[in-house]
Amino acid sequence: MKTTKYSQLALLLTTTSFITLPALATTSEQDAFFDSIAAHCGKAFEGTVTAGNSADSAFSGKKLIMHVRECSETELKVPFHVGDDHSRTWVITKTQYGLHLAHDHRHKDGSEDKVTMYGGMTADMGSAEQQSFPVDASSINNFRENGLDVSITNVWHMYIEPEEFTYRLTREERDFRVDFDLTKPVALPPAPWGISS
Repeated sequence: MKTTKYSQLALLLTTTSFITLPALATTSEQDAFFDSIAAHCGKAFEGTVTAGNSADSAFSGKKLIMHVRECSETELKVPFHVGDDHSRTWVITKTQYGLHLAHDHRHKDGSEDKVTMYGGMTADMGSAEQQSFPVDASSINNFRENGLDVSITNVWHMYIEPEEFTYRLTREERDFRVDFDLTKPVALPPAPWGISS
């Protein structure tokens, strides 16, 4: 039987129509956690350092603002402003393996920092109020390449209650924590570096 370019196209369309993307595999606890943050989309909140040491001196005396800025069904982008430093954005993404946290770091001109998009994947279901993100392999490699061996055991934690959101970093000899008051929205900060509006 002679095939034409049209029959070949039809065959291609038929065979490719069954290709599907991997399903997301977040748990109900992770979905509830994600949704609790998304409920504050468009709002900004001020935070206070409630644990830290000399390694966290860059945060001392600065206004700390989190802004739940961009929200979709699968991803949240939450810039974390430290005074006039608008380089940091937390990116929380639903994946087929659970929730993933990345730290998007930019320079003032919008270019990526050499240490950026580091983070990790949830190792367990967590809860609707708390999720933890142990450092992943690609982040460990990035840290080592940039002389940050001290960071290769990082675990990031996020907690959300009706009145408070917490960002926390733990590793040996370090426990850094910022608590944000969700009861008092504040004026929206500027766009994070690398975002035009």
